[in-house]
Amino acid sequence: MATTLQFALPSIAGRRRRPDSRSIIRPVRCAADRQALFNRIAPVYDNLNDLFSLGRHRVWKRMTVSWSGVKEGDTVLDVCCGSGDLAFLLSEKVGISGKVIALDFSREQLQIAASRQSERSKACYKNIEWIEGDAVNLPFSKSSFDAATIGYGLRNIVDRRKAMEEMYKVLKPGSKVSILDFNKSTSSLNSSIQDWMIDYIVVPIASGYGLANEYHYLKNSIKEYLTGNELEMLAGEVGFSEAKFYEIGAGFMGNLVATR
Repeated sequence: MATTLQFALPSIAGRRRRPDSRSIIRPVRCAADRQALFNRIAPVYDNLNDLFSLGRHRVWKRMTVSWSGVKEGDTVLDVCCGSGDLAFLLSEKVGISGKVIALDFSREQLQIAASRQSERSKACYKNIEWIEGDAVNLPFSKSSFDAATIGYGLRNIVDRRKAMEEMYKVLKPGSKVSILDFNKSTSSLNSSIQDWMIDYIVVPIASGYGLANEYHYLKNSIKEYLTGNELEMLAGEVGFSEAKFYEIGAGFMGNLVATR
């Protein structure tokens, strides 16, 4: 079930309060757990992305949009849109004659995205529609989109195969999906450096925002993710005609480009 969100978003009645402290770190396994996690980190998500990547995530996101092949006048989809970074970049590409549909399962993230949209003056940003929905059950017709992106989202989806099948279904023949995320490196050195950075940089910084437990999840989520080769294989198995994985950010990030 999908919900279209307008600029003025209501607060969520009956939202659970976050416990004052949690000494036990529970594994984040099911979709509901992951949805709750992203709702909790939403208020500081953008600030932490800038701190952790020293702003480089903005460069990687521009690369993701470029690899999607999006052009002026297109109708495009951004899945797991979060606070809207990729959606805004896509909007600039498709222009006022195009359309951007941005979907996420976190209501809090979508509220922030819509607020950011209302603060921007460019006419093209008015072409973004925010939808609360599920990446494994996309509420769109077959062959609806000219391009699609996912930024730091596929790794957090429990049923990745179903998500890829859904992306294949809604894309037009010949169009591309461009998927940015952490790279599950096959290099033991890169993996060790990545683990060290999470343990001694990411989690301590997150703890300053009261979110240490939430960001402990990051390391396990990368270990449970797919390598570049595995992502290429998955894309082929669900029907994409071509798939290529690119290591970027000194090998710590990766981008899959798959053609319908």
